[in-house]
Amino acid sequence: MFWDGFELRQNAATMSRNFMRRTIDLIGEHAQAGAMRRLVCFVVAAVLCGPQLAFAQMQPHRAEYVLRLGVAANAPRIGTAIHDLSQDCAGWHLKRDITSEIALTASWKMSLSSRLDAEEPRSGKSLRYQTTQVQNGNKRETKGRVQRAQGELRAEIATAGAQPSQFFLPFATLMPVAAIDHLTERLRANATSFPALMFDPEVMSDGFLIDVTQLEDGRLRSSRPMDRPVATPKGKSWPVSMSFTRGRDQAQRPLFSVTAQVFENGVLDRLTVDTGLLTVTADLQSLEMRPAPNCPRS
Repeated sequence: MFWDGFELRQNAATMSRNFMRRTIDLIGEHAQAGAMRRLVCFVVAAVLCGPQLAFAQMQPHRAEYVLRLGVAANAPRIGTAIHDLSQDCAGWHLKRDITSEIALTASWKMSLSSRLDAEEPRSGKSLRYQTTQVQNGNKRETKGRVQRAQGELRAEIATAGAQPSQFFLPFATLMPVAAIDHLTERLRANATSFPALMFDPEVMSDGFLIDVTQLEDGRLRSSRPMDRPVATPKGKSWPVSMSFTRGRDQAQRPLFSVTAQVFENGVLDRLTVDTGLLTVTADLQSLEMRPAPNCPRS
């Protein structure tokens, strides 16, 4: 089911012909303000896209992160993110709740909340999700469905106040949880660099081409001394760098990059999201591991 790197890149290139262009359109007072608000909203929503890449066939868990602006040891705290992954015999259930307030200047503050509720069956053949994002009191709700059937991968996206859109994704595109099966499998196999195509329900409701590279030990930023220690999972983990490019237009530069420590049971820590203009970090503050259900083999 998983295609090699060349085929993934070839299929990602076809996205420009198969996709309807979609972006997160945010309300701005003028062009410069709109661009900055769009950037900030994008980064805060993207900061936990990394964790979405690391919990397939792993242990269900609830993780809470603190968000900070910048990588300095005393970087200001700008919000929290809760990542709640549960599982039953039908599949996976993901809830994510991100809240943030950023003071861009002394008189300009931005508040943002983003909620995701998603379901993915054990087969990884479909995804149903709903997002609610509120920026400075302006709400935006989106519902989506991605279905793999009859040799096609079709997406249907409906945003309140806009016409629904339908488009096809390259068949090799993976759902969020299934994508991690692929990624952790490659990491366990000691792959040092590889691509993946993944559908993202939260940042773009679109496809990402992700270039994954294992980092040498010591390349990640250190834990902040003011954070209380959190017992991280036992077992193997990898420092990883991930570059995210809009899948339908590889000619563009990456939209952002993420570095993180990926544990084999799906937990992530010490995330850093870098757009080149803005950097947001996410550090684990609490972690609750949950048992997997005892399901009959299908």
